[in-house]
Amino acid sequence: MRRFFTVGHSSHAPGHFVGLLQQHGVQVVVDTRSSPYSRYTPQFDREVLRDLLAGAAVRYLYMGDVVGGRPRDETCYDREGHVLYGRVAQQPEFRAGIARLQQGADEFRVALLCSEEDPAHCHRRLLISRVLIAEGAEITHIRGDGTTETDDEVATRSGKLLVEQQPALFGELEEASWRSTGVIGKAAARSVIG
Repeated sequence: MRRFFTVGHSSHAPGHFVGLLQQHGVQVVVDTRSSPYSRYTPQFDREVLRDLLAGAAVRYLYMGDVVGGRPRDETCYDREGHVLYGRVAQQPEFRAGIARLQQGADEFRVALLCSEEDPAHCHRRLLISRVLIAEGAEITHIRGDGTTETDDEVATRSGKLLVEQQPALFGELEEASWRSTGVIGKAAARSVIG
């Protein structure tokens, strides 16, 4: 069984974040952020993070362009600006990204990175982990205090189940039940697209 970790950088100090990765033996961090930059946490901007991890002998791989939570395709958004994860999961680029993640997990201890500390409402769980779990992977979420949660524990705590209904390749899943919890908004969606 393939195993993946997920982790959110939150507003951690760089040393604390590296310590979380080392505590769990993470060898490769896969950055799943569509836009890997922040004015609030510049210590986790793409190039800064890559260099920080290199200094700790942890590999960095950016994949937010293919498995990110803000897709470029306008058809992956509803009228309110939510991302429709069922549509994203069917995109050829996303499927290729999932295959690449699976190959990586066959060789390395991989952590999927996004910004939110709590995975309950993050696309790294609601989209990426959901697809990986449906394909037989085990997901462990690293929390900011160093503890871990299984996906079942996150589901119990948050009330957000991932795999209660798993039709073939998510084609029959009702769109409203599998979408981003936050609104990206039409303007935000267009700025990502354009």
